[in-house]
Amino acid sequence: MELKDLIKNRRSVFPDQYNATPISKETINLLLEAANWAPTHKRTEPWRFKVLQGESQEELGEFLSEKFKATADKFSEFKYNKIQRNCKKAGAIIAICMERDPEESIPEWEEIASTAMAVQNMWLTATDIGLGAYWSSPGLISTMDEFFNLKDNEKCIGFFYLGYYDATAPERSPKPIEDKVEWL
Repeated sequence: MELKDLIKNRRSVFPDQYNATPISKETINLLLEAANWAPTHKRTEPWRFKVLQGESQEELGEFLSEKFKATADKFSEFKYNKIQRNCKKAGAIIAICMERDPEESIPEWEEIASTAMAVQNMWLTATDIGLGAYWSSPGLISTMDEFFNLKDNEKCIGFFYLGYYDATAPERSPKPIEDKVEWL
């Protein structure tokens, strides 16, 4: 697929749409290798990833749903079950983490942006090979230091759900670029 078409075809494919086809370690490594080529200011390479499959992703689902139950202002059984279901339906979950440069030689937003570009590289690669992907950053992300062994300067900024799917990816029609650009 040409790059322009690949960019246009990238979509969020939600865990409810995934089928039970396993994702191989080789496929996940292909995505991670693509992530590793993201741009990075001063070569800090702040992206860090934690791959969960099988039992570990079910443990994540249990942790998140129980944390939701304990902290929600308004508990929803539907949301509680959906958190667990999303973790179980995914072929893999990659926790998206960022390790801040200990020297703080660049602004934190630049390291977050680099990490997001690493995720975009994974997403485009997933699209190219027919793998569905979805980035989620729930409010519970702030509690991930209770689940993962994070370094002092590391934080989890989201989950990248992956799975093969049978349905057609949803259509998308962005608003015209002319509405978003000012020529000076």
